[in-house]
Amino acid sequence: MNSSKNAKPRLVVLLSRFPYPLEKGDKLRAFHQITGLSEQFDIYLICLTEFEIKSNDLEVINQYCKEVHLFKLNRLLQIFSLFNCFFTEKPFQVAYFWQYHIHRKIGKIIERVHPEYIFSQLIRTTEYIKDYHKCPKVLDYMDVLSKGIERRIEIQPWYLKYLFKQEFIRLRNYERYIFDYFEQHIIISEQDQSYIIHPKSKEIAILKNGISEKFFISSKYNTPTYDLVFTGNMSYIPNIEASKYIVKEIIPLLNKDIKLLISGIKPSKSVLKLKTNQVEISGWVEDIRESYLQAKVFVAPMFLGTGLQNKLLEAMALGIPCVTTTMANTALGAIPEESILIANSKDEFKFQIERLLKDDELYSKIKNQGKAFVKDHFSWISLNEQLTELIVNSTNKMMN
Repeated sequence: MNSSKNAKPRLVVLLSRFPYPLEKGDKLRAFHQITGLSEQFDIYLICLTEFEIKSNDLEVINQYCKEVHLFKLNRLLQIFSLFNCFFTEKPFQVAYFWQYHIHRKIGKIIERVHPEYIFSQLIRTTEYIKDYHKCPKVLDYMDVLSKGIERRIEIQPWYLKYLFKQEFIRLRNYERYIFDYFEQHIIISEQDQSYIIHPKSKEIAILKNGISEKFFISSKYNTPTYDLVFTGNMSYIPNIEASKYIVKEIIPLLNKDIKLLISGIKPSKSVLKLKTNQVEISGWVEDIRESYLQAKVFVAPMFLGTGLQNKLLEAMALGIPCVTTTMANTALGAIPEESILIANSKDEFKFQIERLLKDDELYSKIKNQGKAFVKDHFSWISLNEQLTELIVNSTNKMMN
């Protein structure tokens, strides 16, 4: 127990990636959760990483944590783990992030810290702490990895389809199996909650992503130089496929003067090949708000992936009207024709984009109501208040 009456409860947070800079969805979610939780808990952050962490990035996170522990994954051991995985039923994604020597070191840290609570993001991290039962543990599934893999099976070349099918089955079973090792569970949307095949899946709390108050304020209000914009981690398969879809399926149906900006970290070779006189590929941008504000319409043909698309929240927060799929909006919950426009085929995307570009009244309506919708429903302040309550209440679940 804490020796000081004013000491905060100790919370160990375990992540599969260092949560800064904010170029990926899991990092963005973890960063804002840590900043909010640090007001109520002393945070002992444990991060796995595949890369060296820059000192400036470490300084950003240090200010919110009592301790920060980084464990660099060994590449050879990752390959060995993946090979061994063929002889087990463990998901490849879980095996990829687990290494015995790191497991032992994490165990020693937890025994020394003796936390009141443990918070684990994504099932990739769960093997490290699932057998620790001296305090309640909270699992943030975030989104359902098995569903994301299932949606990607059909786009794989024939020689990878079997592996993806196997990984889908392994992940689905593991998501059910690991449930019972945690006292509290959270997930990003009701849609994702329904994909967890467990008798008590309805007990998983819905905790969406949010938008920082600072994000709504931009020092640069650019005159749009592009008609359309799409953003994201451009090495992530769902974003790669969405980029291809925009360029190859939607753009040819539109006016030849239409300009598109694709902006985001680590564009793959297939994304870089999409560059034309109509299409610009920007790569990493220090302040992603500048990319959004350079365009009139945000278009997101998301047919793969799971969870809540942060890119939609960000665009709407900046007053950029969005056109996206039913699948993406199911997690978001915006009202079609009020705060967002929906399209599920290339012809529907053409229709909705042209409506926005030609109808000033519709454009203004979707812009203003989209921004208001995000402000009203996606505040990190209120979301972190809910998260704090869920963590504290996990003690009751452990005792029952």
